[in-house]
Amino acid sequence: MKVQLVQALLALAVLAAWLGVAGFLRLASPLDRLHCVTFANVTCGVSILIAAALWDGSPEDVIKLALLLGALLVGGAAIAHATARAIVRRRAAR
Repeated sequence: MKVQLVQALLALAVLAAWLGVAGFLRLASPLDRLHCVTFANVTCGVSILIAAALWDGSPEDVIKLALLLGALLVGGAAIAHATARAIVRRRAAR
């Protein structure tokens, strides 16, 4: 049962990554594309973290992965904010 759950979580991560790519290619606005990148980061990261915790990883490895996910989410949010601000400023300068 646990193996199937871990496989389902990893399949969810792959599906979320492909959905993010499809959305990124489909949407025309750069600001909308940022949402696709954020969706992929959060969904893939959280599902991989849960899969690692269920797979009987050592507590140290799961903590390291959680810290890495936290840094990814905080850093990704900061980069997305800076990118969106640059896009808005560039549009206002036109």
